[in-house]
Amino acid sequence: MPEIKLVNISKHICSGLNLVIKDKEILVIVGTTGAGKTTLLNVIAGVTDYKGSVYIDNVRVDRVSPGKRGVGYLFQGLALFPHLTVEDNISYGLRASGTEKSEVLERVSMLMDMMRIKHLSARYPHMLSGGEQKRVALARSLAPSPRVLLLDEPTSSLDHQTAKYLRSELTDVLKKLKVTAVYVTHDL
Repeated sequence: MPEIKLVNISKHICSGLNLVIKDKEILVIVGTTGAGKTTLLNVIAGVTDYKGSVYIDNVRVDRVSPGKRGVGYLFQGLALFPHLTVEDNISYGLRASGTEKSEVLERVSMLMDMMRIKHLSARYPHMLSGGEQKRVALARSLAPSPRVLLLDEPTSSLDHQTAKYLRSELTDVLKKLKVTAVYVTHDL
């Protein structure tokens, strides 16, 4: 998994930002609403214009499309497809990229086991609790084996106990998969 390096990044509130996120590091950024946390994630993902340079694994990716940066993104709004089951939501990106069916089934099964949601595989998002939806969205963002995972307020809108449990689970999963991650939150 790669190191991420931001050099003189400027976009809205982020101005002249320089930052190095080490290989396999889980960097947590805490800040108030409007502090530029999501902007920072969008810059790394390449889904917004910015000034400066982003390097992933010592390769400058400023002109690399978001889909080719090797970045997984867990959006705050989750963006689960309401008409797809849990299993289909998780496998969507793999199937869309033409991954072999056997590999898709193996990866999705492994992630559902890891996230403890295998029993939910045939359910639809509206049938899930908030914590279950977060687990599905996390599994989907990890399905294509991203080199970098960006997490935008992954425990927002969860009760304190569920958020605490999910944070612990998330840390274990990221360490097991050896993913470099940037986790932004307003919640200490």
